[in-house]
Amino acid sequence: MQRLLDALRDDRSKVTLDVAALEIATIEFPGLDADAASFRLDNLAGQVRSAVPPNASGLDFIRACNELLFDVLQFRGNEDDYYDPRNSCLNAVLMRRLGIPISLSLVYMEVARRLGRTVHGVGLPGHFIVAYEDAEARYWIDPFHRGRILSFSDCCALAKERAGVDMRTNPAVLAPVSKRQILVRLLSNLKAIYLRGEAFDKARQVLDLLIQAMPDYAEEYRHRGFVHLRQLNHRAAKADLEAYLRLEPNSPEREQVKKELLLIERWKAGLN
Repeated sequence: MQRLLDALRDDRSKVTLDVAALEIATIEFPGLDADAASFRLDNLAGQVRSAVPPNASGLDFIRACNELLFDVLQFRGNEDDYYDPRNSCLNAVLMRRLGIPISLSLVYMEVARRLGRTVHGVGLPGHFIVAYEDAEARYWIDPFHRGRILSFSDCCALAKERAGVDMRTNPAVLAPVSKRQILVRLLSNLKAIYLRGEAFDKARQVLDLLIQAMPDYAEEYRHRGFVHLRQLNHRAAKADLEAYLRLEPNSPEREQVKKELLLIERWKAGLN
C-alpha cells in the first residue's frame, strides 16, 4: 500500500492514478495481478491510438474512445447491483466492464493519460463525470451513461436530479478534482459498501487508509471505533472514540459516543 499512501498524502506524488487504485482493489482482491490490469489499460489505449491520428480533434478522440469502450466493448454502469464492491475495483471493472461513475471515469482518464490527452475527473454533486480539455475545446463526458457528451445545462440537470443541488449558483463544482480526492472518494465508496454489508475486516482496512490520509477528519475515527466495537476490540475502540471527541467536541453524536465509552469502561471493570 506504500504507493497508495504516497498518493493519498501528497497530491504532487508521481504515483499514477491506476497504480494507486489497483492498490485499493487489493482489499477486495488480495491476490490481484496489477500488471494484467495495467496491460488491459495499455491495450485499450493502443486500440484508440490506432483509430485516431495524433493530431485528431478532441471531439474525434472522444468519439473513438466512446465507440471502443461503450459500443464495441460494452463498458456500462452497473445499475442492477450498484453496491457490489467490485464496481469500485479497477481490476474488476476492466474484466467485467461494469462499474460506477467514478470507476468508469477512472478507466476513461487512464486511457487518455496513456495517449497524452488531458481528461480529468469532475465531482458533480451526487455523480462523477470527466472533462476533456485542450487548447481549443472542453467537453464534459458521462462514462456511466455510455460516454454521453454533456452541456453545462446537462451538468446542472444531473446535479439537480442526483443531489437536489442547483449548480448554476456554484459552477466551481465543475473544476477538476485532484488525484488524492479521487482516491479518497473511491475509499469512501468502499467504506460505505463494507459497512452496509457488515464486512468489518475490509471496512477497517479502508478506514485505516482514510485516517492515514486525513488524520484530522473526526468522522473516520468514529466509524472505525464502531467497527472495533463490533469486532470486540474494546481498547482500540476506546482510543478511536476518544480521538473523535477530541477532534469534534461539539458533535451531535457526542452523547452517543460517550455512552459507548461508558459501556467500554464497564466492560473493562468487569475484567478486574
